[in-house]
Amino acid sequence: MKITTVGLDIAKSIFHSFAINHTGRLVIKEQLKRKQLLAYFAKLEPSIVVMEACGGANYWAREFIKQGHQVKLIDNNM
Repeated sequence: MKITTVGLDIAKSIFHSFAINHTGRLVIKEQLKRKQLLAYFAKLEPSIVVMEACGGANYWAREFIKQGHQVKLIDNNM
């Protein structure tokens, strides 16, 4: 169950996360509170974290990069 990519919907209090493996199969789907987020990602193997580029995304990107993850921000204004 090696996770390769994690999608993260960031919000004010409840964050939605899903993780897929190298074949694109969903392996984990979680709802996390803000205070649980960094501890949750610290337990994961380094992976690609994908989230929407918004106000708080740069903060979370820096924190995930510190933990060894690679971060991709998606801009919806394409």
